[in-house]
Amino acid sequence: MSQEKPIRVLVAGLGNMGRSHALAYHNNPGFEIVGLVNRSTPKLEPELQAYTIHPDFTVALAELKPDLCSINTYSDSHADYAVAAFEAGCDVFVEKPLATTVADAERVVAAAKKAGRKLVIGYILRHHPSWTKLIEEARKLGPPYVFRMNLNQQSSGPTWATHKSLMQTTSPIVDCGVHYVDVMCQITDARAVEVRGMGLRLSDEIAADMYNYGQLQVLFEDGSVGWYEAGWGPMISETAFFVKDVMSPKGAVSIVMDPNAKSDDIDTHTKTSVIRLHTAETGPDGKFIRPDQDMRMTGEPGHQALCDLEQAFMLRAIREDLDLDRHMADAVASLRICLAADESVRTGQPVRL
Repeated sequence: MSQEKPIRVLVAGLGNMGRSHALAYHNNPGFEIVGLVNRSTPKLEPELQAYTIHPDFTVALAELKPDLCSINTYSDSHADYAVAAFEAGCDVFVEKPLATTVADAERVVAAAKKAGRKLVIGYILRHHPSWTKLIEEARKLGPPYVFRMNLNQQSSGPTWATHKSLMQTTSPIVDCGVHYVDVMCQITDARAVEVRGMGLRLSDEIAADMYNYGQLQVLFEDGSVGWYEAGWGPMISETAFFVKDVMSPKGAVSIVMDPNAKSDDIDTHTKTSVIRLHTAETGPDGKFIRPDQDMRMTGEPGHQALCDLEQAFMLRAIREDLDLDRHMADAVASLRICLAADESVRTGQPVRL
């Protein structure tokens, strides 16, 4: 790969994820950053300070003519920026969620296919070896499944400010939920048929029609059921903030979190520490045949290393012409479920899919 011409990339959005992806491009010889896009001039890591920051994505796209656009802006701009990039002949990496409506997500996928370009969506857990192991062990158990998952974040100061900015366009159960609903869908492979949601506004600092705590419930065609819970803010409890547990008739597989982990630590969101496998099989005396097995996930990649892996996949997708049809379809499917949950929160009614 190092002998091939680097892929010229324009990075839009310099929040936490945008800066991490920019660092991944900077450190990978397969890429060459031709510019950064941000409306303001944020404080950047030393490696990124030499790059020019452009205030307008459309202008930068036209002037710089990149090969790849990396879109890490707020969710409501994802679809328009991605479609513009495809129409300009670029490949696209876009952070999750792909869009703020299913119609816009489908519009982006259609634009990618029409242009014959690659679209990779930022489902970072798909590049994490420990989460891959969790999915593999759960699939061995077989359906029907019970999925119990959450990621609550007790945030204050700059982190709460970031969360409030995100909630101008996207609720927590959509922004974070797409990751974990995607994990559910990868395990069961069954179609979601009904979604229910509930939510509550726990702060006067967010819009009257937004909620910073939410929970979704999803029912699958194979009988599997699951829930996902997400809350952001200074009032959120640190108790049981990270639950990742999958049960089936044959047993359960779970992530056992470090008891000293903090909910607003970005590395906590991906590190698994220990995967615990429980087998339901019992002997003639009714007692369990084997003890629970703890698989210690040593040498896990941290947040930046995961972003590096994700962009290495982007490079492979382009260079090796990977088939991304399933990747794109899965991204739309998980978004559809989370947006249905948001609709259910707002209407008080379950949503049939």
